[in-house]
Amino acid sequence: MTLNEAIKIIEPADGAAYAEAQKKWLNVAKPLHSLGRLEELTAQLCAISGDVNTHIDKKALVIMCADNGVVNEGVTQCGQDITAMVTGNFLKRKASVSIMAERAGCELFPVDIGVLEDVPGVTDKRIKIRYGTENITYTAAMSRDEAIRAMEVGISIVGRLKRDGYSLIATGEMGIGNTTTSSAVAAVLLKKAPEEVTGRGAGLCKEGLRRKIDAIGRAISVNRPEADDVTDVLSKVGGLDIAGLCGVFLGGAAYRVPVIIDGFISSVAALCAYRLHPSARDYMIPSHMSKEPGGRLALDALGLAPYLDCGMFLGEGSGAVALMPLIDMAVDVYNDMPTFDSWEGREAYRELN
Repeated sequence: MTLNEAIKIIEPADGAAYAEAQKKWLNVAKPLHSLGRLEELTAQLCAISGDVNTHIDKKALVIMCADNGVVNEGVTQCGQDITAMVTGNFLKRKASVSIMAERAGCELFPVDIGVLEDVPGVTDKRIKIRYGTENITYTAAMSRDEAIRAMEVGISIVGRLKRDGYSLIATGEMGIGNTTTSSAVAAVLLKKAPEEVTGRGAGLCKEGLRRKIDAIGRAISVNRPEADDVTDVLSKVGGLDIAGLCGVFLGGAAYRVPVIIDGFISSVAALCAYRLHPSARDYMIPSHMSKEPGGRLALDALGLAPYLDCGMFLGEGSGAVALMPLIDMAVDVYNDMPTFDSWEGREAYRELN
């Protein structure tokens, strides 16, 4: 499915199914509204599927992996070789999120969309766009066509997962330097100064943060991205991982699959998808609040509030996966608890009161 085809078929989630799910919650034998926002989340899942009897069957984490040329500006603590190393570790249970995903019953799908070197067991040259992006302080990160192709990779992955029976998708990323590109994209889309959206990433020192903010400012000045043209912004100051994740969010809306937002990079990708089609937001589930300042600003722009606030900034999809057990529990209560209409429900109500 092309980018234009996906955008054309996106529709708002099913409001009638949402309302029916809310009514069902009112009949579940427990104190009314006592699961708070988890009840809203379950109703959202019903609206996405269009079925009041929602179920979570198979869960997937899609991790977009890519390198960023802006690393040459000294904006990170480590070199680009780490991207390929961690990308290869995702399937070896040697990455943090691999262990978390195993516990959550979630399968990992790392995607080499633009790592500087090929990664055995991960790289598929049919979908790899290029070997890293250009240094955005001098020129555009990629061509407009490459940005579109990256989004289409994300869309196609969601389509394949839907066909394979996955009903919940989490988003993750791996790419040294991607908090710099995400900050650049956020600064343009939100019309903020670089220092307002830029944080220390994986622990930059004060001087490193200064270099990072300066690099973002130069990138925006050199490339002059158009804030009203998401593809232009992604191609000029973004990254292949961000573009790929944007495609995952658009694919979730097109194929009616809920997609969990992870941290800052994922939030920026979600914002890009929302700007391309506002109804894509109906299919997004925010997971946690990133420590990066731009993370809160991106979620605010989306009108979404995170379910978790653990002070995390690991990335990889770790926050999105951490939300999965809560989703499972909420759906199980929704589906399996007795209702007030049943004898078991009446007895349960008496015990509560």
